Amino acid sequence: MPESANRPTGDRAETLADAPDCGKPPHSGFLETRYGPLEWRVSAAPEPYADAVDWMEARAAAIRAGAAPEAVWLLEHPPLYTAGTSADPADLLDSRLPVFKTGRGGQYTYHGPGQRVAYVLLDLKKRTPDVRAYVCALEDWLIRTLADFDVRGERRAGRVGIWVARGAGREDKIAAIGVRVRRWVTFHGISLNVEPDLSHFAGIVPCGIREHGVTSLTDLDQPAALSDVDASLQRRFLEVFA
Repeated sequence: MPESANRPTGDRAETLADAPDCGKPPHSGFLETRYGPLEWRVSAAPEPYADAVDWMEARAAAIRAGAAPEAVWLLEHPPLYTAGTSADPADLLDSRLPVFKTGRGGQYTYHGPGQRVAYVLLDLKKRTPDVRAYVCALEDWLIRTLADFDVRGERRAGRVGIWVARGAGREDKIAAIGVRVRRWVTFHGISLNVEPDLSHFAGIVPCGIREHGVTSLTDLDQPAALSDVDASLQRRFLEVFA
């Protein structure tokens, strides 16, 4: 597999009109928040990573220009690895899958079927222009969502993401956070392991953390349909962000 399968920056769409449609989401609609309408998109089939980045770039530019509302997009990707801005090449252990270099913060992570990705495009300038507070809100969103499935998700100092204590000192990561903020508009977002193929994480050192593992709702004996996870994500998002 190629070490980098991303598109050159110059090829990316910079306006909403230029962005790929990526298919009409089957459950798209608008939510009302005190900051204005927010588009809620859900894709039924895995979306190509490069196309999703193109859409985010264009939508973020449109939000900054006041030409489009904020948005949250729930989706899956085909199996792949992404390398954030802090990724250490030594943490790519096995290039069994395509690798995409991406502008989000963080290191290597895995995306694939059975993992719910949420791309979050918010205007922090009209909300709270504080990136740390935004990341904390994303953590809160994930913790509340996991509680709906009887899973206690926890923060850990110095480790971004949400963790689950497994006993005997073992802790596994169940959700990742990787964001980018440009002129106070956010993009990229979170990923929650529902029922992914956890063996794919063996090709990387997830988020550069060697001493801990990864888990999922299914691995924790709390299986859930993506539709149920999506309903919880929407409900808890409105609690935290609306």
